[in-house]
Amino acid sequence: MPNRRNPTLKVIKGAKAGPATPRRRLVSRAVPTSPEPIERVLERLDREPVEDPIEAGDLTVVGDPAEVEDQPEPEPAEPEPAERDAAAEPAGAGPSRRARALVALLVVLLAAALAGAGVQGHRWYVDRATDQARREAVAAARQAAVNFVSVSAASVDRDLSRITAGATGDFKDEFTRGQAQVRSAVVENKVQSQGTVLRAGLVSGDRRRAVVLVAVDATVRNVKAPDGRPSHYRIQLDLVRDRDSGDWLVTRLQFVG
Repeated sequence: MPNRRNPTLKVIKGAKAGPATPRRRLVSRAVPTSPEPIERVLERLDREPVEDPIEAGDLTVVGDPAEVEDQPEPEPAEPEPAERDAAAEPAGAGPSRRARALVALLVVLLAAALAGAGVQGHRWYVDRATDQARREAVAAARQAAVNFVSVSAASVDRDLSRITAGATGDFKDEFTRGQAQVRSAVVENKVQSQGTVLRAGLVSGDRRRAVVLVAVDATVRNVKAPDGRPSHYRIQLDLVRDRDSGDWLVTRLQFVG
């Protein structure tokens, strides 16, 4: 029979044992590789010498050392990618990564804050520019209404030129075409009219266009009323802002009451 390593039992002796137990054979024997009658096995066991007794309570079977030695050692598991990255980083890299992440977060937050401030700033600028444009449109409408009702035979050319200078578009074209007739009527009737704005209000408007309603009182003198007679006008003026000069010019003028 070939030589085989006999399986053994690891024995761990404990503390002091209790009363002795009857002697028992503790036999370690290799398992036969070929079948053998049970009678021969029992006969051979009876002829084995008796070993020193060991208390049964002190025995703990750990396992077959031969089997432990023959088992191959497990290969180390391959680390996960995150573990490899962490192992590849030198000591102290963790705080550095956290610091870089914090800086990146602060940069993002700062950019968002600046973008929000830019939007708010642009909105504030637009609102302020629109309010300013509306105030200028109302002021231009007040002046245009006064110019239109303030005409004198002594200064007719200058007065009519002032009206033309503040007009544009259709209103300017119409007034220019009828300017000669107006001049003749003012001179022949010795007209002297002076107007005063009572109220002016914005109907609608933005930075480019506006509609303004103006209430005007005027005292008109002519050959038929040398002492003058009061007149009250409500004039609606449509205005546009000139791109080159920035001045508000009248595109339409109509009496509404």
